[in-house]
Amino acid sequence: MRVIIAEDHYLVREGTRRLLEDGADIDVVASVGTAVELLDSVRRLRPDAVITDIRMPPDHRMEGIEAAHAIRSSHPETGVVVLSQHSDSAYAMELLRHGSAGLAYLLKSRVSNVDHITFALREVMAGRSVIDALVVEGLVERRRRADQSPVAQLGDRELQILRQMAEGRNNHGIAETLHLSLSSVEKYVTAIFVKLGLDQQPHVDRRIMAVLTYLRDTDQHP
Repeated sequence: MRVIIAEDHYLVREGTRRLLEDGADIDVVASVGTAVELLDSVRRLRPDAVITDIRMPPDHRMEGIEAAHAIRSSHPETGVVVLSQHSDSAYAMELLRHGSAGLAYLLKSRVSNVDHITFALREVMAGRSVIDALVVEGLVERRRRADQSPVAQLGDRELQILRQMAEGRNNHGIAETLHLSLSSVEKYVTAIFVKLGLDQQPHVDRRIMAVLTYLRDTDQHP
């Protein structure tokens, strides 16, 4: 199995390489420290699979996930295992937003178990997916919370308008963006307040409370 490792911490990168090469039938054909180097190595070496950290230079945000999407798009024969220290299901959802085939999301704590990571590599090579059990639990909890939220009572148009509110638009801006009349937007906004149980109270901004409810119950970020 020909594998590329992408990890910006040298000791972690080399430790992972030795673990894989000592404990399984794996040939690490390259080990790199940035997403740019990873994409270049994949283009040149055409590995069977890639193991990448979720965060790498320059911004240390989600470079690994962005690289995974690029690799699966340009080299669908190459599986990608993303390693992360975050069990937050939002990261897994971002990884899988274009589909789950050939992708795995594992917690870094699993790397010491060579059988676990080898299994994940073989699964993504076969076009299947693997998600860490702790992350799956988070996804289930997220779904349960969403189903119980008053946001689940909103219709499609009401959700559209609430998303526009979350982006900071007033009623005029929403009407212009969604090509609705101002009176229609005002009626939808009133319906949103009612469904979310936001009574008119002094010193309480119902628009802000509606947006906070949306962000909290859908794991969104402004």
